[in-house]
Amino acid sequence: MAVPAIQRRRRSPAAFESPGARLRSSGGAGVVTGLPLVLLRSEGVVLLRSEGVALLALAMVLYGSSGRSWWLLVALLPAPDLGLLGYLQSKRAGAVAYDLTHTYLPPAALGVAGMLTGSGLAAVLALVWFAHIGMDRALGLGLQYPDGSGRTHLGATRRDDSRGGVWTG
Repeated sequence: MAVPAIQRRRRSPAAFESPGARLRSSGGAGVVTGLPLVLLRSEGVVLLRSEGVALLALAMVLYGSSGRSWWLLVALLPAPDLGLLGYLQSKRAGAVAYDLTHTYLPPAALGVAGMLTGSGLAAVLALVWFAHIGMDRALGLGLQYPDGSGRTHLGATRRDDSRGGVWTG
C-alpha cells in the first residue's frame, strides 16, 4: 500500500537536518534561511519574495515620511547594482561584490550611523538601499553563489540557457 505524500513528508529527515549538513550534502535551498527544507521547495520561495515586498513597502513608507525628494529615490534606487561591475573581474568577484551590496548589513550600518550622528541623509540613503534590496528580493533576485552557476539563495537561476539565455528571475 502506498504511503500518502503528506505522511512521507512528515517522516522525511531533510526537515530536521542542520543547515550545515544540508549544505555539505547537496547545496540545496534552506541553508540561508533556516526554514524547514520541505517548505522551501514551493511555499518558501513565495515567503522569501513576500519578505522582499514587505521590506520595499516599509522602506518606501519611511522614505516618504522623511520629506526628501522622490527624485532622489528614483536616481539612487539602481545604485546598489554597481556591485555588478565586479563581474568585469571574474564571476567570483562579481558574486562577492553583488552580495556585499545586496545584504542587509551595509545599509543597516549606514542607517544606524545616520541615526547616531543625526545625519538625515545617511538614514535616507540606507532606506533607498533597503528599498532596492526589497525590490530585488520581490523580483526573485537573490544572493549569488560564487561558483558562477547563476544560482541564488532563492533557489532560482539568473538565466535559463535552455531558453536562449532568457532571464527567468
